[in-house]
Amino acid sequence: MHFTKMEGCGNDYIYINGFVENVRNPEKLAVAMSERHFGVGADGLVLILPSEIADFRMRMFNLDGSEGEMCGNAVRCIGKYVYERGLTKKQNVSLETLGGIKYLQLQIKNEIVEQVVVDMGEPILKAEDIPVLSKQQPVLEETLILLDKTFCFTCVSTGNPHAVTFLDDVENFAVEKYGALAEVADIFPNKSNIEFAQVKNRNQIRMRVWERGSGETLACGTGACATLVAAVLHGYTERKAEILLTGGTLTIEWNETDNHIYMTGPAAFCFDGVWLRDKE
Repeated sequence: MHFTKMEGCGNDYIYINGFVENVRNPEKLAVAMSERHFGVGADGLVLILPSEIADFRMRMFNLDGSEGEMCGNAVRCIGKYVYERGLTKKQNVSLETLGGIKYLQLQIKNEIVEQVVVDMGEPILKAEDIPVLSKQQPVLEETLILLDKTFCFTCVSTGNPHAVTFLDDVENFAVEKYGALAEVADIFPNKSNIEFAQVKNRNQIRMRVWERGSGETLACGTGACATLVAAVLHGYTERKAEILLTGGTLTIEWNETDNHIYMTGPAAFCFDGVWLRDKE
């Protein structure tokens, strides 16, 4: 089975062209291929598939085999993949995901996709639609006690559920210790991605993320979008800011005119390979 390893700001996934490959059990395959010692090594598996309602369809699976609704970094990588591998010559591509149809604008130079701008749609702020068990509308300060600390989370869905908390020092914070507990807290019916953010100034936010089903990753596109929305709701930043992730930087804008979030960032090929273990 042929595959391609790609990364967006260090958020690395294994991509399989579903137009030519047939994956029968993607949940099991995601676990096997994502393992960094006995497999390829990745944050998960992404299938690029035909769609009846968009140019392409994406399915993404975390490294524990669970299927996610969306992945912003994977969306950008798919834009680069489908153009440079000749699946389309469009510079504006629509992509079906479980989090809705996303629209990609490919920034191309010499037939190379240098960056991708993704229209992520409107943020979801209604508690039951995120979902989060809260009486707040929007959910700006949901208190959660984890071990010895009390956190205030702002909850947003940008295709995936996110809970954002702002800290004074995110670099030295125990993300794994508290992120693992927050992900599975009772107030999150579908679990949640957890963002730990530090506002640097009105145009920059440093963010680390604990991704649902994957643990701490170097980047999370939907999480960067949710973090910007949370910061704007609290009045911490402008509506356009750089999100400084461990693996790189994304530019996020929450447009005041159409209420859509726009994510701009890179995508890169790592290598191609052939999976020689049993096909799933």
